[in-house]
Amino acid sequence: MNASAAVIRDATHADLGAVAAIYAHYVTETVATFEEIPPTDDDWARRLTELTGRGLPFLVAEVPEDTGLTVAGYAYAGPWRPKPAYRHTVEDSIYLAPGRTGAGLGAALLDALLARCATAGVRQVVAVIADTGSDASAALHRRFGFTPAGRLAGVGRKHGRWIDTHLMQRDLTTGASGAF
Repeated sequence: MNASAAVIRDATHADLGAVAAIYAHYVTETVATFEEIPPTDDDWARRLTELTGRGLPFLVAEVPEDTGLTVAGYAYAGPWRPKPAYRHTVEDSIYLAPGRTGAGLGAALLDALLARCATAGVRQVVAVIADTGSDASAALHRRFGFTPAGRLAGVGRKHGRWIDTHLMQRDLTTGASGAF
């Protein structure tokens, strides 16, 4: 699958079953997220309503299949922290369906997400990346101008191990866009 065949668009309630299934894999099988119980479709519906109500993007990547278009990944920007002074800073989240990595979908989603964040008046985007043993997420974020902003040691415990997180940050006020 080539990412150029993907359609990146706003998520709808009809997409949330696929979004929930994608994320459930990461919740139950990996340490990429610190959630331990997969959110329900209703949880996702609340998240979609909350984020879009704030003017923040929630996107899906659809790819062509024999039966039509299939949601193969998603990305959204959520509030970084609840205090009002943080209102122009968001945290990004990007997840791809198992078997869909390495085809450019993550880059397509992140590129669209950053553009939409800038349009929404976001100034800073923070990535909180769990130390899964893979550099793929950090490498993707570096390609889009994110820089290291810190490391939190042993802040999560999942699947019997302590996990670090790496913080990366991208300033959207510099005028840079697209992959570097």
